[in-house]
Amino acid sequence: MEIKGLQKLTLIDYPGEVACTVFLAGCNFRCPWCYSPELVLPEKIKKQPQIAEKRFFQFLKKRKGKIDGVVVCGGEPTVFQELPRFLGEIKKEGFLVKLDTNGSNPEVLKKLLEENLLDYIAMDVKVPLAKYEALPGLDVKQEKIKESIDLIKNSGVDYEFRTTVVPGIHQKEDIGKIAQSISPAKRYFLQSFLPQKTLCESFLKKKPFSREEMEEFKETADRYLNSCVIR
Repeated sequence: MEIKGLQKLTLIDYPGEVACTVFLAGCNFRCPWCYSPELVLPEKIKKQPQIAEKRFFQFLKKRKGKIDGVVVCGGEPTVFQELPRFLGEIKKEGFLVKLDTNGSNPEVLKKLLEENLLDYIAMDVKVPLAKYEALPGLDVKQEKIKESIDLIKNSGVDYEFRTTVVPGIHQKEDIGKIAQSISPAKRYFLQSFLPQKTLCESFLKKKPFSREEMEEFKETADRYLNSCVIR
């Protein structure tokens, strides 16, 4: 596994649990507003120090009784064929597993669910489903995103959906369409884009939406959901 980062303690990334976060490098998307180019672009990935799996699991063994779960994020974790084995080893150590995913690989997601390797799923819904194939950097059929949404909602596993709201990418009607596509969802979070360390440098010049504008986005989502929160 391409482990390129480890946050040893987080109280916010796994709702209700004390956890650590492991960052896997590699992604099938090229979202221009992405905050983690060092985990997405091959030329940047190779400059990041590698953390050996053995070292990671040694760390986990020492944290038993101190942390409850492991957040596995990226990049995009589902691009790795070794992911089921990796998550299985984490579960064998007695930890809960939260997966952060872009939802582009429902086949992998289904396998992980069937093997009971997930305790919480956070899926980023980038744009309305119909816009996935049109927006540069999101090379996936909208049917796959819809399949992942349905898998997650019907899995029996705790979950959330979330959207980073980006000036120039999202309008209020976009948030409404996303909310419709995930309804009835247990949780939907809206996150305001921040112009910092983006994959595409031109996005560093974008002005984030104001709190008032974010509230308007929330009101739009609330027409279809009872669970939208600004994060």
